[in-house]
Amino acid sequence: MKNQVFIIGLGLIGGSIALAIKKEHDCQVIGYDIATEQVKVARALKVIDESVATIEEGVRKADLIVLATPVSNTIAIFEEMQSYTFKEGVIITDVGSTKSSIIKEAAKLVKKGIHFIGGHPMAGSHKSGVQAAKAHLFENAFYILTPSAHIQQRTMIQLQNWLKGTKAKFITMLPEEHDRVAGAVSHLPHIIATSLVREMAKKNEAEPMLSRLAAGGFRDITRIASASPVMWRDILLHNKVILLQQLSEWMEEMQHVKKLLEDKDAQAIFHYFDDAKRFRDDMPVREKGAIPAFYDLFVDVPDHPGVISDVTSILADHQISITNIRILETREDIMGVLRLSFRSEDDRELARSYLERSLYETSIL
Repeated sequence: MKNQVFIIGLGLIGGSIALAIKKEHDCQVIGYDIATEQVKVARALKVIDESVATIEEGVRKADLIVLATPVSNTIAIFEEMQSYTFKEGVIITDVGSTKSSIIKEAAKLVKKGIHFIGGHPMAGSHKSGVQAAKAHLFENAFYILTPSAHIQQRTMIQLQNWLKGTKAKFITMLPEEHDRVAGAVSHLPHIIATSLVREMAKKNEAEPMLSRLAAGGFRDITRIASASPVMWRDILLHNKVILLQQLSEWMEEMQHVKKLLEDKDAQAIFHYFDDAKRFRDDMPVREKGAIPAFYDLFVDVPDHPGVISDVTSILADHQISITNIRILETREDIMGVLRLSFRSEDDRELARSYLERSLYETSIL
């Protein structure tokens, strides 16, 4: 009899994990989601082999259980699971963006013989839903694992073997360490981006031109503010202690900038930006981090009819797909700029190579 994998939550992440597992293992993947339409789509796309009407039904024979649900839902499911019967030796993991509160709730199931290992695949997409699921979504991304205290190395290896089809880079952390790191590189930046957008919305009432002028660079640097409000409500509440500390530190940083301006300290202001530039420029370019990266290519184009069609034709001839195209600047008698967005670093590099062979000048920020 085939091993059974039970996926709870058939969205982008749950669906992509299901596909990655199916790619590497001859197993039966069972799915559950409160949204029946998502279940139908998942079955039609062969993301899952079968579905169940209840979570309890799905856990009975599962060798691996993956909770791909928001943090609050995951905790609620663990509470329900205390009355369930599990297969001996079952491994349970999740995909939540915070870990400490989940680990505490999962600990109550240890007496049932389950092995819980917290998980957080640091990858995503501008698309959502199981229809956007891809087996390669996590390729080269960091996949953080936060095992419970009683977990043995052999069990960790078993989970990584289950997930090897993701082609992710596995990192083991303590739950508290994960929440501090995720707070700094993901949670706090989302709060700041959202705050910037809210401030712009207030100012836009008095200055309606603001929203039009913000459609370019401002919209790009605050793109993460468009993430799910439900998800981010949960993340903030479940990482409350760490985020309160990091917000206090951020406010101190802003007070420092305010002081530099009040003192008109030109040299200190220069170093403030220069230090940040140096640190950012030294960050790995090809690594996937907590916030999904842009794969954008900027192409200089002359003011000439048909030039956009020519660029897209070159890419189409080499079967390179673009996810977005935008005209950043085009005026009579000067070079314009196209911003092309791609699914991956490899697609962007191929596009750059073929366009430069056709004498287009390109750049990457």
